Amino acid sequence: MKKIVALILTIAVFFASAQAVAAIPTVAPPSLSAESAVLIDAASHKVIFEKNARERRGMASTTKIMTALVAAEIFDLKKEVTVSKEAVGIEGSSVYLYEGEVLTMEELLYALLLQSANDAAAAIAIAVSGSIEAFATLMNEKAAELGLTDTHFTNPHGLYDNEHYTTAYDLALITARLLSNDTLRQIVSTYKKSLPIDSSCNQRLMVNHNKMLKLYDGAIGVKTGFTKKTGRCLVSAAERDGLTLVAVTLSAPDDWNDHTKMLDYGFSLYESVLIAKEGDFTYNLPLVGAEKDRLPLINTQEIRLTLPKIRGNVLCSVETVHRFEFAPTHRGSILGRVIYSYEGATAESLLVAAQSIPRRK
Repeated sequence: MKKIVALILTIAVFFASAQAVAAIPTVAPPSLSAESAVLIDAASHKVIFEKNARERRGMASTTKIMTALVAAEIFDLKKEVTVSKEAVGIEGSSVYLYEGEVLTMEELLYALLLQSANDAAAAIAIAVSGSIEAFATLMNEKAAELGLTDTHFTNPHGLYDNEHYTTAYDLALITARLLSNDTLRQIVSTYKKSLPIDSSCNQRLMVNHNKMLKLYDGAIGVKTGFTKKTGRCLVSAAERDGLTLVAVTLSAPDDWNDHTKMLDYGFSLYESVLIAKEGDFTYNLPLVGAEKDRLPLINTQEIRLTLPKIRGNVLCSVETVHRFEFAPTHRGSILGRVIYSYEGATAESLLVAAQSIPRRK
């Protein structure tokens, strides 16, 4: 696409809340048991609440969120994996894999994220990169790609290591990336799943360790974790009316209540606003050399923005490739973009020609 250079229009738009402003009470930030915590909007990564969110801490089995993300972005989830000897008998939570057993990568991810199986984590790591150490390198490369400066991995399962750490904020960003993958989002939101043991009818029954799936309306998952040194760690997410929030607590004795409080707080203050469906926004660009003097441009994507329920005006700006176009024009040509913004949060869509217009005869 050609460089978009011309700022054509800036307007203020007000999107009213479903509730009257006067009806929305002021909500006090939650008081938590957690040493570190954060609540973010999954779409924009806006921080809604935080407590020591940038403090480095152990993460226990919430490590497996990154393990799943790396595997899903590199490996074919339908491909079969033969469990190696090195993946058998790993300390901690397990689905009791045996050497030579064959499962798909997707089945191993269910074991990883529902049963928190350390043997599944090792099997995934070895299948993807050949060794635990090589897979940890991939995890750290992914952390760097996501811009995380306070996270470092030494293993795929979360067994304690002084050099294995993250922050509540970084872990929330990893989770937001995981939730953008439809398959992983489905896995972490699954409460119960059977996993084959061998070629017979024998099955392993796995039940998701994350109680938020039963405790909280709209909960998606995501992952629990615990070691004696890290304490209770929990990552959860919930969706209501198009708004997905991610909550993280590290070293939280009362984590289920902590997450309920944080999610309630976020949903009481914010909402996801549909600004324009695909094709709903129109901008008329000056047109030269045709019977018509305006070329309608329309948005190619749905535009949605997470906004506080009590708010002012949302700004809208339109940028175009040129200040005007010459006929003939071709339907679908990319000619600009529309951007909506509010207090640093933005949502945008490309603008394309809505029709083909011939040159004037």
